[in-house]
Amino acid sequence: MLQTHIRTHTCGELNISHLGQSVTLCGWVQKSRDLGAMTFIDMRDRYGLTQLVLNTDSDAALRDKSRSLGREFVIKVSGTVIERASKNLKMPTGEIEIAVDTLEILNEAKTLRSR
Repeated sequence: MLQTHIRTHTCGELNISHLGQSVTLCGWVQKSRDLGAMTFIDMRDRYGLTQLVLNTDSDAALRDKSRSLGREFVIKVSGTVIERASKNLKMPTGEIEIAVDTLEILNEAKTLRSR
């Protein structure tokens, strides 16, 4: 069967009403923070920004893939919408984050060098 949609939602539309839903998002890596057992990634598309959380302690393949990410990499993730422990009410998606189950790198970005 031909897949017509690569994602279920955009990065700017998810909110607290989507808790527990399985979603697939695509976008650019804005920022990545590796805290050992947990990795947080801010992913954006033209519609907004969503925080991703990866439990890299329990999944070695996911950990390795998340550590290879650079700024502006294009990724596709699937996971579950969960409530953020520390909410950011200044952004539309600031009450939730995506607990990532799968991560696919769609395109790597080359690092720019300064002259």
